[in-house]
Amino acid sequence: MIVEPKPDPRTPVLVGCGQITDATSQPSSERSPSAFVAQAVRAALADACGEHAPALAARLGAIAVLRFFSESSPRFAQPFGRSSNPPRSVADRVGASAATEFAYTEVGGNMPQYLVNSYAERIARGELDAALVCGGELLRTAQIARRQGLSLDWREDPGGEPLAVGDARLGWSDEEARHGLNAAIWFYPLIENAIRAGRGSTPNEHLRSMARLFARFAAVARDNPLATRRDGWDADALARIDAQNRYIAWPYPRLMNANAIVDQSAALILASTALADELSIPPAQRIYLHGCADAADTWVVSERTRLDRSPAIRACASSAAAMAGIGLRDLALFDLYSCFPSAVEVACLEIGLEEDDPRGLTVTGGLPYFGGPGNNYVTHSIAQMVAELRKRPGAFGMVTGNGSYLTKHSAGIYSTRPTPGPWRREDPTRLQASLDAQTVVRVETRPAGQARLETYTVAFEGDQPARAIVFGRLPDGARFVANVGDDPALLAQMVERDQLGRAGSVRATPEANLFTPH
Repeated sequence: MIVEPKPDPRTPVLVGCGQITDATSQPSSERSPSAFVAQAVRAALADACGEHAPALAARLGAIAVLRFFSESSPRFAQPFGRSSNPPRSVADRVGASAATEFAYTEVGGNMPQYLVNSYAERIARGELDAALVCGGELLRTAQIARRQGLSLDWREDPGGEPLAVGDARLGWSDEEARHGLNAAIWFYPLIENAIRAGRGSTPNEHLRSMARLFARFAAVARDNPLATRRDGWDADALARIDAQNRYIAWPYPRLMNANAIVDQSAALILASTALADELSIPPAQRIYLHGCADAADTWVVSERTRLDRSPAIRACASSAAAMAGIGLRDLALFDLYSCFPSAVEVACLEIGLEEDDPRGLTVTGGLPYFGGPGNNYVTHSIAQMVAELRKRPGAFGMVTGNGSYLTKHSAGIYSTRPTPGPWRREDPTRLQASLDAQTVVRVETRPAGQARLETYTVAFEGDQPARAIVFGRLPDGARFVANVGDDPALLAQMVERDQLGRAGSVRATPEANLFTPH
């Protein structure tokens, strides 16, 4: 019998998790985003302490809510009002009477893991006894309410201003935005075609490869009662382009995009080991953060030297594993951030995983099939990882988070095994400094003359190609961002025939750069 070492009293530990997926409730003013998040928090408190949940709620010192998508992107805005201080709205509902810190994050799918890493460090330093990470989305409800013409009132003013946490910079440059490049549904297809270029695959070969990869995610979602899409599509279905699976932005059909129109919420509670002992939280409930890291790649996508690589993912994974004192083969479970196939493909390459690794790459089913609740998906993936590790005592699992456009990254390695000795992490600024020292590509904002297409995507409206965005290279190696004319025949050709490496010419206009294929 293996006797685990007794952890230091300041060792941070995950003690409670809650998740909700709601596919049936009807819109109401009472069921606001903050109220929905509070449901998941109450589930997490009960998971940790059962009938003694109020005692844990009263010890929460810091409460963080992941930024709602309706306040993150104009595409998801809703007209029903908001809380002026979401974390305080949640705290008031769950009895967190001692909380003194109320945080509301900036945009980013990395932020749940980032918060866990940060709060764990502060608990270890003695600054906090317990902290709450929570979030959720009611985008399904908002869509129904708008379609039905309902007038909901989700306005709240609990007082105070929340603390802003995270990097507030926009994820795109002015030059990218000038060409309509300011959303994930267009950036990730550009990255995907850069991956295909590196592999030397034809469009059809790569479509089949993406479908095989995501069929494995869909199979996990099929068996997860919390998943929003449980059809369990196989590779043939995911690669079939039809009315149910039309292109959103080539090369991605609908079922390879994160599914954001969901009602899902989740919550995580961290505490010191001393508090967990005081509240008699059973050891079998406790999950320890053995390794963690946060880092960002070159911020502007068009300035990256390689569009198909992520030095920050590699650095986060290796730093987290080194902190945990384990190797890749010691990990039994993974949940890789999976908004689009390219995010998983690059993560596998940088971490050192095969895309068909028998251990699997997700415990939830991933953002297209489990659900992609805005900035809060990784709260669900950590909660699911906790549930899986409780069933596999002693095993290790890795969770990764990804914000913006393969830009902001976080990683965590978890286990029921207590961490030995005092809990410490490397200063993340040291890791970031090494990444910031990398060279960047010069982006020419007024390109002219002969050029070659480097990567591209074609955005669709309905079932028709509507516009194209390209990255190209000039003879001197500089990169440019451009659009292609709106000729329907040319746009259709860009979908039907491979354009990678195609020669052409580029010219600048006051509105945008225009690339003309030869």
